Amino acid sequence: MENVFYEGQIIWAQIDANRHLRHSAYADLCAQARSNMLKEMGLSLDKIAEMNIGPVLFREELVYLREIHLNDLVKVTVVMSQYNIANSRFSFRHEVYRADGTKCAVVTVDGAWMDIVKRKLTVLPAEWQSIVSHLPKSEDFQEIST
Repeated sequence: MENVFYEGQIIWAQIDANRHLRHSAYADLCAQARSNMLKEMGLSLDKIAEMNIGPVLFREELVYLREIHLNDLVKVTVVMSQYNIANSRFSFRHEVYRADGTKCAVVTVDGAWMDIVKRKLTVLPAEWQSIVSHLPKSEDFQEIST
């Protein structure tokens, strides 16, 4: 399995009344995987924050495939599926797997970078574009330049 950026055990606080992983816990796992991926590629959230930039999400879609239960071990993969060079908008696809390799969910997020002082969308500094160009890409990756 490629592009795994989070591995961990499901804990009690992540379980809902139906005794499986609660819906918002999927988003939390994927956000951590995305953060880990950016850090590993040289673009940590701390580094981004030093430039007064932060990520903002416009859409988050979760497709449930199989249940995940208390104490299950999971792996989360992350790939960039779309990137717009002109305005730094992005899409990431995450896949959540149980330790036995069963794919349990697919989470897609669309977002952009925001100037956290001006509270307006912004682009990443030009010198960071090479980092973005090396992020793991999906097989159906689309680069947009308008």
